[in-house]
This record gives sequence, structure tokens and C-alpha cells, in this order.
Amino acid sequence: MNKPFRSSAVVDGIDRAAMRAHLKACGLLDCEMDKPFIGIVNTFNEMHPGHRHLRELAQAAKDGVRIAGGAPFEFCTISICDGISQGHVGMCYVLASREIIADSIEVVAQAQQLDGLVLLASCDKIVPAVLMAIGRLDIPCVVVTGGPMLPGKFMGRDIAIYEMREAASELQSGKMTQEEFDEMEDCVCPTSGSCSMMGTANTMSCFAESLGLTIPGCSTTHAVFSKKLREAKESGMAAVELVKAGTKPSDIVTKASFENAMVVNMAIGGSTNSLIHIPAIAGEFGFEVTAADFERVSRATPHLVGVKPSGKLSLWEFDQAGGVPAVMKELGPERLDLSARTIIGKSWGEIIRTKRNKNPGHVRPLSNPVHAEGSLAILTGSLAPEGAAVKQTAVVPAMLKHTGPARVFDSQEDATDAMYAGTINKGDVIVIRYEGPKGGPGMREMLVATTALMGLGLGDSTALVTDGRFSGGTRGPCIGHVAPEAAEGGPIALVHDGDRISIDIPGRALTLHVDEAELATRKLAWKPIPPKVNSKYMNRYRKLVGSVWKGAILAE
Repeated sequence: MNKPFRSSAVVDGIDRAAMRAHLKACGLLDCEMDKPFIGIVNTFNEMHPGHRHLRELAQAAKDGVRIAGGAPFEFCTISICDGISQGHVGMCYVLASREIIADSIEVVAQAQQLDGLVLLASCDKIVPAVLMAIGRLDIPCVVVTGGPMLPGKFMGRDIAIYEMREAASELQSGKMTQEEFDEMEDCVCPTSGSCSMMGTANTMSCFAESLGLTIPGCSTTHAVFSKKLREAKESGMAAVELVKAGTKPSDIVTKASFENAMVVNMAIGGSTNSLIHIPAIAGEFGFEVTAADFERVSRATPHLVGVKPSGKLSLWEFDQAGGVPAVMKELGPERLDLSARTIIGKSWGEIIRTKRNKNPGHVRPLSNPVHAEGSLAILTGSLAPEGAAVKQTAVVPAMLKHTGPARVFDSQEDATDAMYAGTINKGDVIVIRYEGPKGGPGMREMLVATTALMGLGLGDSTALVTDGRFSGGTRGPCIGHVAPEAAEGGPIALVHDGDRISIDIPGRALTLHVDEAELATRKLAWKPIPPKVNSKYMNRYRKLVGSVWKGAILAE
């Protein structure tokens, strides 16, 4: 045998007889030894609505590999549901799981010298993790995103999971009955799939597609439809063809590809979490993406799709309008480099030539955007020298500029308790600190606090500022990713109750109105608080994790 692929290291030569014997123990035939070995990376998890359906998609991907003349080998890695991990210590582990997933894929692919991969992923940290692994490995790869769930239906309208969380506050304040609350709980998540909104899961799936690493249209094809099975099968076939052609991710994903994907991200109203994941992914491909890059792209890109939570559309409506290809068609050569390649061997220019925007009321043309600028804004200033992030398209106009007294809390739980106790005044600026990558550790999502803010009717008068992060379902005047974080002694660690804080989203400023001499005095007396979780992995993570604006990656 003289196998022309890298798996020849496993099967070629008389000194590899023992390896071949092990493969035969797994059911491989002699005639399969010379075929491309394709790993099927399955992130299936029975306790995860976004991933519980991936076994069937994995089988379809394996069928596609066999059709194209490859030999598939399925293996698994972990996946955590952000929604189930919300509001308790489990959220400390979610962002940290991204590194484990990427590392585990690298370990298996390299140890077994697989020729290519099909990677199945649906949700918040898992899609970024597989993209990081792809950049790191640089072997032929195709991503299959698991697809959104269908929207829930409640009282004749489409709903998404963030509305369930806000409903808890409405129940407590008497705006909703217990019967209505129970009915909503039973229907908000009707199927498997990622949450039916432009949260982090669907944001990063759209990012993977616009990078050129999925079958076109894959990111918004809903989990429960047969089209998703066909896309998985096509992906298996594509992976084999990439191996045979010797086409690596670095041949497809260029700096222009990242620029395209960042433009699409702003146009679709992407999650603030993309600001963490995109630099981490870019680094694995050998590129650098900075806070200044996000700000530049956002300023130059109109917001074209108003999907929940910063709009009224469901992911289903976005998909029916044409999904990512329709957005790219509207952005056109004025905003995109359409020569960028994809895993199907065509450029984006060739792909969108045959696509159309099926509903210009849902995917707006450049001449009639939802907002003139992209979804995300980067703020800097004396409270956030490295930067802070806000989803500006989800902020009511009255709160685009705001100055108020600080109400300081060292955890999300303390802030949420204060809101429910009625001790937060309209006009306050709630400060939640020691929730960053090191301080959490793990940079928890502040979704419990932000949904309390909105559910209690404070979203048009009261702001929230944190060194933690937000769910993609967050809306309102919520500023996150403040860096340097409190655990590193950043200015947010030195804020006292009553200090005046100014937020100016159009001016991109976040200002703490305390003079430098007073801050220096406070810094001398400052001591960090203990981390909220103590475990071997999280202690190691806390020591190694870097700034959120560099992707919260681990030091090598």
C-alpha cells in the first residue's frame, strides 16, 4: 500500500500491521485501508437541546463520507448548555469548556493522524471551539452546525428563551399570572436545536458559514428538518473531496474571510460573545483581530436583520428570507470580498449569484437598514481602558447616553437580589465586578441580572456595567467585557457606591468620574476577593487565561 494521505503513517508498511489489525478489530476491511480517514467529531449530549439530535446528523455525515469514498470514524467531545448552566456556579465552567473542546479535537485528530474532519456543533462555546481546532490543525475540515430549534408559540406570537427568563420577573411583579407563566414554560422550547434567536449559538453558526466552512445556508437550516440531514451528508462528501484535493482550511480562510464574517456578524445583530470568540479563532488561523477592528467594522456596516432579542424576527423568519447568503447578497461587493472561497469549491461571488433575498422586509437592503451601524459598539474610557462592549442595537434611544450613581456588587447574585428587593433606583448604574475571566473565574454570563433588569421595567432608566459577559439573548443598556477586569486591579475594582459613571454609546465612551489621585489612593488599599469556585481545572484556567480582548485564550 502507498496511501497518498497523512493516515499512511497509520496503515502503510509491514511495521504497521499491528495498527491495521486494530482497525480491523473496529470492523475496517482491507479495501478501506487506502481510503481517506475522516473523523466525525460529534458533540452530542443528552442534557443539551442544541446537541441532543446530533447522533442522527453524525450518521448522515458518515453516510456522506462513504458515498464519496472515505472511511468515517466517529468520536465525541463535550458540550455544555449555557441555558442550563445559567445563574449558578456551573456558568463558571462554560467559557472554560471551549479550550477543553478545542484541545480534545486536536489530541484525537493528531494522535490518530486523521486525514480530515467533519465537526458537528450547535451552541455557544462549541461552535467557536471547533473553529479554533480547525485553525490549529489545518487539515481538511467541514463544519455542520446543528441548526436552530423552531420558535416557541405563546398567545399567538413567536417567543424565544430569553423571554421566559424575563417572564420570571414579570410573574414576581404581578404582570403575568402563574397559569400564563406555566404555559409559556411548556412551549418556549418546542424542539431540539439552538435557541431560536440571534444569541451566541446562532451568531457563531452564521460566522462559521460566512467564513466558508459550512455548506452554504447550513447555519439557519432548522434542526428538525430533513434539509439538515442532507446538509450533513453533503458535508461528509465535501470533506472527502477536500482531502483528495489537498485543500486545507488555510487555503480557504484568509484575512478577507475574517473581514467578511465580521461584516456579516454586524449586519445580523450578532451576540457580544462573538467579540470574545472571533479573536480566539483568528489567532488559531494566524491572524489578529482587535477591539479597534470590531469598532471599525461596526461603524461601516449597517444592521440589516432585526432578529430577536434586538429585533422582532425569529431565526425561522430569517432562514425563510434566505439566511446568510441573502445577507451577503445585500451587502454585495461594496462591503464584502466576494472572491473568498468556501468548502464547496466556489467563491462567495459564485454562490450568491444564484441566491436571492426572499423577503426584503426581513433582510433589509443597504438603502433601508434596521440601523445605520452594526450591532456591536466598543466603548473605552477611564472605567474601561482596554475596552467594553455593548449591543447598541438592543438599547432604547433614551439610554444611549446616561449618567448616574454607581451601585456596586461583587457578584451577579448580590446585584440580582438588590433588584428584586426593590433597592435599585431608576437612574442608577449597577456595577457587577469580579466576574471576568480570572475573577469568576470563567467570565460568567450575567443573564440572570440582565433579564431581571428588563423584566422589572428598569431597562429604560437604569444601566448595568460588568467585567463579566452577557448571553446573546441579552438586551438593554448592558455594558460588559470591561477590561482590565477587577481581579487584575482594573478601574472597575476601585469603584465605590455613589461614584458617577457616564455611558455614551454614540461617543463610544465609558467614564468613571473619579480623579486619578483618588483612584491611586484606592488602588493602594485594594485587595482582590477570593474566586467563586475552587477546583483544579478552574484554578489552572484562572492562572493561564488572558484578556477578554485577546479572546480569553490560555497562555501556552
